[in-house]
Amino acid sequence: MIKPLSFFLLIIVSFTTGAEQTGEFSRAPVIIPLWPSGEIPNNKPHNLKEYEADCGGYICRYDITVPTMTIYHAQGDNSGKAVLILPGGGYEVEALLHEGYDVAKTLSGQGITAIVLKYRLPKKQAFHRPHQVPLQDVRQALKILRTRAPEYGIQGQIGLLGFSAGSHLATVASLWTDSDSDKNPDFSALIYGVTRLNVENQKWLENSLYHRPMTAHEIKANRLLNLVTENTVPAFLVHSMDDDVCHYSESTLYAEQLAKHKVPMEMHLFPKGGHGFGLGRAEDGTDQWIMLFANWVKRLR
Repeated sequence: MIKPLSFFLLIIVSFTTGAEQTGEFSRAPVIIPLWPSGEIPNNKPHNLKEYEADCGGYICRYDITVPTMTIYHAQGDNSGKAVLILPGGGYEVEALLHEGYDVAKTLSGQGITAIVLKYRLPKKQAFHRPHQVPLQDVRQALKILRTRAPEYGIQGQIGLLGFSAGSHLATVASLWTDSDSDKNPDFSALIYGVTRLNVENQKWLENSLYHRPMTAHEIKANRLLNLVTENTVPAFLVHSMDDDVCHYSESTLYAEQLAKHKVPMEMHLFPKGGHGFGLGRAEDGTDQWIMLFANWVKRLR
């Protein structure tokens, strides 16, 4: 018969051994700054202070001027792949919880290193060229992840996963390629995002990103569908057909362009779901997309 104290010690030893085998204790999320202190590009003196508040029934972060990455290490069988997550919010706020951390936890559990990017919001009172700062942060994040890949358990491709405005940002980062290849993604996942430059979308970008009328050059650059080539990175697209904020044709048109240029892609349309569903809901089936995406990432070559 095992004595009570011995039994207690046996439990502790067993728990510790199991935790060491799974790496549980070493896999807490890690938050790292994107830029060295005092070296945030385009920064100017301002009085904005980041805060959290409700936005349409979700908790969102407002007035983000100092970007960070939160890294969720791959759990279990590490695929070697990594996904940089860009939450949505119209370039006005960021839905960091339901389009960020919740998503990262799920992907981490599927053996994918998941990183939530808290990118700077394009506030004209905080930055000299506000329209540049979200993309600067994406590129800097990708550069850091590639430079420190072994430290984070990354052994393969690094892609972008964007929601709504974050999806627009992911599309831009995929198509406006940088001369430094380390700053470009290997694939993109576009969840209920904008790809066209119609009248409504141009007005949105001018009000929320540029804070002025776009130049002729900027208008041409933002006609994203025209920029797809055979060298565009593979994409995974998700949309609901009853989305009344961003029409599902934004995804189907991009998918058509990818198919036209023989770029690997996968698209999932759900009859119901609306806009901003994040991980999705069982009642309308939108909760299926995240596992479909995880499987796609692991199969991608």
